[in-house]
Amino acid sequence: MWPFEQRKKKSLEKLERPGLLSVPETTEEKEIEKIAKKLKVVLDNTKDEIIFLCIGTDRSTGDSFGPMVGTMLKVKGIHFPVYGTLEEPVHALNSKKILKEIKCLHKEPFIIAIDACLGEESQIGLIFLKKGAIFPGKALNKGLPSVGNYHLKAFVNYLDSFKPEESLNATRLNTVIKLADIVTKIISCAIEDYQITRN
Repeated sequence: MWPFEQRKKKSLEKLERPGLLSVPETTEEKEIEKIAKKLKVVLDNTKDEIIFLCIGTDRSTGDSFGPMVGTMLKVKGIHFPVYGTLEEPVHALNSKKILKEIKCLHKEPFIIAIDACLGEESQIGLIFLKKGAIFPGKALNKGLPSVGNYHLKAFVNYLDSFKPEESLNATRLNTVIKLADIVTKIISCAIEDYQITRN
């Protein structure tokens, strides 16, 4: 994982505020544990069925972050429903159908949405956990329905406001894999602690 330049570190400090946790790609285990503990509190505070909805497509490097996390979670065999993998992605063309399916199969599910996002160059590598729904495809003006009770997002690249799709397609696969691995560790750690306290 590459180190941030000094100017980037200053930008990161400004991002820290209540309800928003950010992690640079130079993430240490203690930072993963910090967000995992926050996520565990979120899991503890709901009695509804917990679902992880990983949004994106394997046809775009930057947008493959969500499906990559979904695949990694499936490989780890977590005991919660996971929608959106590299094999069966949840994307702009099928998201409405998948959301209907989730509502039919799960009564009042508590959805944690996972998606990639674009921002400033200094934000690349940040991961944040935040309450509320996300708007998939917002950067590309796709107008998809909002989804999620909480969401985990990662900045995979900077946003070129004139060519947002190129920003996603030009994202380094190495960045996406590293961020997906970190988010998978965060979720796995949170679930492990959650299950221990439930037993």
